[in-house]
Amino acid sequence: MKVFVAGHAGLVGSSLIKGAPSDVEIVTATRSQVDLRNTEAVATFLEQTLPDAIILAAAKVGGIAANSQFQSSFLLENLQIQNNVIGQASLLGISTLLFLGSSCIYPKDALQPISENALLTGPLEPTNDGYAVAKIAGIRLAKAIHDETGKNYFSLMPTNLYGPHDNYNTQSSHVPAALIRRFHEAKIKEEPKVTIWGTGNQRREFMHVNDLAAACWMFLRKDMGGQLINIGTGLDISIRDFSLLIARIVDFKGEIEFDSTKPVGVSQKLLNVSLAESLGWSARIPLEDGLVSTYSWFANAWKRGEIRGI
Repeated sequence: MKVFVAGHAGLVGSSLIKGAPSDVEIVTATRSQVDLRNTEAVATFLEQTLPDAIILAAAKVGGIAANSQFQSSFLLENLQIQNNVIGQASLLGISTLLFLGSSCIYPKDALQPISENALLTGPLEPTNDGYAVAKIAGIRLAKAIHDETGKNYFSLMPTNLYGPHDNYNTQSSHVPAALIRRFHEAKIKEEPKVTIWGTGNQRREFMHVNDLAAACWMFLRKDMGGQLINIGTGLDISIRDFSLLIARIVDFKGEIEFDSTKPVGVSQKLLNVSLAESLGWSARIPLEDGLVSTYSWFANAWKRGEIRGI
């Protein structure tokens, strides 16, 4: 099976490539080779390579600060990427496409843990509205193509991810990457304190990216009927406890301060993963084990000057 992994250099894409089954031929393209925002470029690339399946992991992503400040670019660029890849794949007769979204697609006041049928049942969290709307559009497009053509186009909704090859830019990184970098830098500089946005009481679910990659490869071989499926651990943790855990792993000895004047997003975000589990998948990497291995990778890559976003 030939699979085009769109976004192969990122957190998810690099894990997909590393964990690819032996009978899969991976197709990739750098941004300089194919700008996924360009319809003609995408059409030409897919026509030349004709993969059997596509995993759409490419997206413009960021943390709460970037999402809230640049709503229009998150909405526009993600729509361009999704519409081009999904639309051209369908036109060329590519039979299977897996679209990766984000748990921010769900309403800010959704009942916890959040099940797939909560989609579009209430207002979104304002700080990432643009990104969420784009992802919802991708889900709906994949489902519509399945319903109209029978093609195996479906969506997986991962929870908050961490792992090697993440983006560690202070302005656009997600919580795990941001905290790993900040505690590491504070340790090296012997800073007495690290300040974290919010009260620390908000709760989040975190999953190692290799668990998501395993889910992708498993579900890609199934006829998913256009479904939307949550992919997560089913466990959450407060940001305060998560910060303490990372500080201990990094061996940061200073004080941790929480700034309650900063935005925090929703108070809790935990996915209901019963559907994925009923289909034979469950997360396997314990949080502390995954963070320890991630920090080990980060520390070594830091020494080599190979951290993305720095």
